Amino acid sequence: MDEVVVQVEKTKREWDDAYEKTIEHILAIQEYGKSRRGGGGGEEKISLQRLNGLAQDGLSLLNSLQFNLDLLAPQLPSDDLVQSTQSLLETWKNQYQSLRVNLRSANLKAKDNMRKAAQQERELLLGGGTESTDLRRKRQANAGVTSDAESITESLRRSRQLMVQEVERSTNTLVAFDESTGVLKKAESEYKGHRSLLSRTRNLLSTMQRQDVIDRIILIIGFSLFVCAVLYVVSKRIGILKLQQMATAAIKAQLAGKAANGDAMPLGQQFDGGNTVPNVDIPLQQRLHDEL
Repeated sequence: MDEVVVQVEKTKREWDDAYEKTIEHILAIQEYGKSRRGGGGGEEKISLQRLNGLAQDGLSLLNSLQFNLDLLAPQLPSDDLVQSTQSLLETWKNQYQSLRVNLRSANLKAKDNMRKAAQQERELLLGGGTESTDLRRKRQANAGVTSDAESITESLRRSRQLMVQEVERSTNTLVAFDESTGVLKKAESEYKGHRSLLSRTRNLLSTMQRQDVIDRIILIIGFSLFVCAVLYVVSKRIGILKLQQMATAAIKAQLAGKAANGDAMPLGQQFDGGNTVPNVDIPLQQRLHDEL
């Protein structure tokens, strides 16, 4: 933004210089021909055609500076600067139109001065005498030089006009290039933002995948422990059932043996009045299973 302000100030200085020079050229056009009036027969140092060419170059330069300021105004950092620059641009446009009107008026004035000067020269030439003779010699000597100078001046003016047009095109190209650079920088910043977002998303997906693997491992381990516990409980329950079946079979076998021997003692007496538990030969391992 500071660079834009510097360019605006530079454009203002260039406008002031070009405006003053253009006014000088227009005044010179307006005064053209007066030095030849009055009997001295003096010649102008700069031809009218060259003065017009210089004035036209100045107007072209002013128009180019207006265009540059119009491009730079929206790029200023604050609204106050933008508004002041736009108001200055309107002032420049009015001054530019005024210069064009003054240039036309100056050319009309110069033609009037030349007409009056030519009339005075004709009067001098027709009047005879030494003054008219010197005037004829001077005009003949300067005719060829003036024609060559005017042709060279016209060629230089056309070259200058072409250079001004090339400068304008180069300026437009630079402005377009700056705008394209700004767009590319904006796109690059957006790409960097998307790239960081994609990187975070990739890291999050990797974390989720690792967590999914860990969850599966935990589920497999938990399911395995659950199956082991079920198998353990089932195996224990099967051992207890076998123990009960063996105890029942032993009791039945003992009772059947006593009944076969003819012992008619009641079952309660055979177990000492019902207070003692029959001694059944049960292996130690089966007793442990029973206790469990």
